[in-house]
Amino acid sequence: MRHQKHRHLLGVKKEHRAAMVAALAAALFKHRRIQTTLAKAKALRPFAERLITLAKKAAQSENPAQKLHYRRVAAARLRDPQALRSLFDEHATEFLNRAGGYTRIYKLIPRVSDATPIALIEIVPAGDEGYKKASRRKGGTKAKRGKGSKTPAADVPAAEAVAVAPAESAPTPEAAAPEKA
Repeated sequence: MRHQKHRHLLGVKKEHRAAMVAALAAALFKHRRIQTTLAKAKALRPFAERLITLAKKAAQSENPAQKLHYRRVAAARLRDPQALRSLFDEHATEFLNRAGGYTRIYKLIPRVSDATPIALIEIVPAGDEGYKKASRRKGGTKAKRGKGSKTPAADVPAAEAVAVAPAESAPTPEAAAPEKA
């Protein structure tokens, strides 16, 4: 079956798309950051990350023939000797300790002329750890109920469920307002 086969077609033929993505990748590796349409940036990301992975494999390999093989495979896809040199000599050693996520896409404001969504795609700095997920709160009533329970907890008494503050501790409006002299 051919489900999910039409990703990032960009409205052009296969040869045009391959040349366009190769040119975008060459510009990305030369300048480390480029501005393009959001659709092209999303098409470029997997292509560029595969090339960076090839460069990483070549940097990790001890066999010179294997290094040459990875470089030739990348050269067939990238088509720009200067960008290939930049990728294999500079960027490859930078990402040896990183397991993926070499590029980042930022959405910008739409283009004025035709309102096309514009994006900035960049190579992530090697030391950048990215965004941290917020830690989930531990404890509370949801933890007592369990993961799949959608009903309120029956074992919590009603008096404990709703805690009402005594009237003495609540600030009065007169106390909250500053005094005028």
